Amino acid sequence: MIASQLLENEYSGHFATYIREAGDGKLIEELEISLHDFIRFVQNIPMDKFDYRYAEGKWTIKDIIQHIIDTERIFAYRALRFSRNDKTPLPSFEEDDYANNTESNKRSIQDLLTELSALRHSTLLFYKSLSEDQLKRIGTASGNQISVRALGFVMIGHQKHHQKVFEERYL
Repeated sequence: MIASQLLENEYSGHFATYIREAGDGKLIEELEISLHDFIRFVQNIPMDKFDYRYAEGKWTIKDIIQHIIDTERIFAYRALRFSRNDKTPLPSFEEDDYANNTESNKRSIQDLLTELSALRHSTLLFYKSLSEDQLKRIGTASGNQISVRALGFVMIGHQKHHQKVFEERYL
């Protein structure tokens, strides 16, 4: 399954940007490849850039990596609920509240990348365990409908989006 094969009813509005960013790789393969690409990319960033802010009030690279981790945890939890046919609408989350309540800038970059890697491997194992029917199940989060498989592509696209932000604004 590739992102362009998602049906129109599997996601809405604001998720479309991240799904486009995911590219046209297969879901499971791209979850793995994108992690390795991201880690390799981050490991080549000069050490003095990890705590850099390109403008007042903007997040550092460490903050953004923590944001990617937090967001993947939330999206994977949503995917779990929906895959198990839980029809309870799930609320949105305020990313700035999460970012303002971490200690990401006190952590080493290696610690953040290790956590991201462990989380992604957990996400991969979860997605590999799902049947075709479970992947197609749809739930409501943040007032929008989204399928389990679309959430997987959103995780990939969200990570790739932030990698582009690093390239454009931090390096």
